[in-house]
Amino acid sequence: DVQLQASGGGLVQVGGSLRLSCAASGFTFNEFTIGWFRQAPGKEREGVSCISLANGNTYYTDSVKGRFSVSKDNAKNTVYLQMNSLKPEDTAVYYCAVDLVGRGKCPRNMDYWGEGTLVTVSS
Repeated sequence: DVQLQASGGGLVQVGGSLRLSCAASGFTFNEFTIGWFRQAPGKEREGVSCISLANGNTYYTDSVKGRFSVSKDNAKNTVYLQMNSLKPEDTAVYYCAVDLVGRGKCPRNMDYWGEGTLVTVSS
C-alpha cells in the first residue's frame, strides 16, 4: 500500500524556520513526483512545492520562492521541505502527496495523500 507520512510541524515565531519531512512507502521512490500542499483555515488547499523523484527538478509557488526549499533523500525514501523566513500567512496544515501517473510538473490532482502536519507562525 502507498503511504505518506508528513511530520515536523509546530509553532514558530515570524522569521523562524521549520523542516517538514514526508516519509514515503509502497512505490518506487526514484520515480514520480511528490508535492507539498497547504490549507489554511477558511481557504482552499494550495500547492506549495513539488519535486521530481526521477530527476530532482523542483517547483515552487511564487509566495514561497527564495524561502522554501524542497529536497529528497532516496536512501530514506523521504522528501523534505525546508521553510525559512516564515510568515504568519504560512500558517496552515501542510500535506505531502504523490502523483503516480505523471500529470505534470506539480499537479493538483495527486493520487495519494498523507495526514497533514500543522505549522503555526506566530507574530
